[in-house]
Amino acid sequence: MADRRLQVFHAVAKNLSFTRAADALFMSQPAVTFQIKQLEEQYGTRLFERRHGGISLTPAGELVLSFAEKILALSDEMETRLGEMTGEMRGPLLVGASTTIAEFMLPRVLGEFNALYPQVRARLFVANSESIEGRVAEHTLDIGLIEAPAKLPGLASQICCEDELQVICTPDYPLAGMTSVTPKVLADYEFISREPGSGTREITDSYFRAHKIAPETLKTQMELGSPEALKGVVSTGLGFAIVSRAVVDKEIRLGGLVAIALHPPLKRSLYLVHPQDRFQSRLAATFIDFAKSKLKDLAL
Repeated sequence: MADRRLQVFHAVAKNLSFTRAADALFMSQPAVTFQIKQLEEQYGTRLFERRHGGISLTPAGELVLSFAEKILALSDEMETRLGEMTGEMRGPLLVGASTTIAEFMLPRVLGEFNALYPQVRARLFVANSESIEGRVAEHTLDIGLIEAPAKLPGLASQICCEDELQVICTPDYPLAGMTSVTPKVLADYEFISREPGSGTREITDSYFRAHKIAPETLKTQMELGSPEALKGVVSTGLGFAIVSRAVVDKEIRLGGLVAIALHPPLKRSLYLVHPQDRFQSRLAATFIDFAKSKLKDLAL
């Protein structure tokens, strides 16, 4: 088990907030502050800069964070290995997922996995595909689920399911009456895009390029960091977006948004990524197989 002070430091460093760290750890804020003060006294240096309205890591804090992530990951791996020696499926499972997968596909998968293996403590980290891939490569996540194959060396990628992307807009937007739409037609309308580093952004950029339209020539109004933000802006009538079918099922059923098929269709594979050169526990291998089977069922 890793030093509790290191766990508290890690939570504060990742949240850059004593209050949010206390909530995540089910501790009081004074208890969190006390643990950080003890750690700073132990090392004889300040780990955080306290400013009005927020905190930030000092250079010493950045160094401690880089080691803390490795130490905590090794501690989790030790617990998992010991569990396997006793024949139990137990211990932490550190899963990262891109925002689309995390918000609209993974909750059910994690819930069903926990029901089968109640001694497993799954922890979910949500970011865009690029960030998830980086954290898996750093060994601070066991498994990543992302929207494009891994590019970093030392990572293995497995296709877990297929996903189709489509255009969304409001019922009164000029595109709304079309049954399908081509990239050339879309170039004449206002586009609400995902942010650079997003798997959805990468595949839509490639789609437009493949049809002789440079992404930088699109009438991009905004670049947003999540599917929920994308839907919120599109619902104002400002423009169209391209998203996974799984993202807008509820809004389409309620009539707030309409979906239009792309012509030709835009489909992508979703990927499970994990380190090639790291011990893969029976727990991680079991989750990979479980997630692949469940995501294939959920894919639309």
